[in-house]
Amino acid sequence: MASVGVFALQGDVREHLATLTALGAEAFPVRRPDELARCDALVLPGGESTTMVKLARTFELLDPLRDRVRSGMPTFGTCAGMILLADRILDGAVGQETIGGLDVTVRRNAFGRQVDSFEADLALKGLDAPVHAVFIRAPWVEEAGAGVDVLAEAAGHPVAVRQGHLMATSFHPEVADDGRIHRLFLDLVQG
Repeated sequence: MASVGVFALQGDVREHLATLTALGAEAFPVRRPDELARCDALVLPGGESTTMVKLARTFELLDPLRDRVRSGMPTFGTCAGMILLADRILDGAVGQETIGGLDVTVRRNAFGRQVDSFEADLALKGLDAPVHAVFIRAPWVEEAGAGVDVLAEAAGHPVAVRQGHLMATSFHPEVADDGRIHRLFLDLVQG
């Protein structure tokens, strides 16, 4: 099975590690470039996207992350992780950086503030039953490039996408006690 790192400087690290481990992956936290080098694949968790980028730069991980994503390492971003993978951001902090690679424009906090968080059952391409999606200050995809496959929508906007070796959701599958989306990612890693 693949070794899957979870970006562990901020965010829902523990939940992703538990889900991946339950699915048989060798999952471990990534805080330093040498840990990133061990990864066959990576998960960028939900959290605070601006804080995550600042910490990645402080811990000298930002450029290695960009290099690995550009070189084809399978990467799955959830919520803030979707923002980190996006090539373009709307409503971001001034000068906010991303790792990039995913040909999308995301709108940060598109569904509103923390008090506007919600849950919904969504049909997701590749799964035969709906997934329970937890949206917490979530982004949505405002525009997707021609090579981006939309896997699910909410409120008329894409909230789950895949492009080549990259996959992203604006919701938090790691808190829903349903490993099917992580399984889709692991299938992408194996494929």
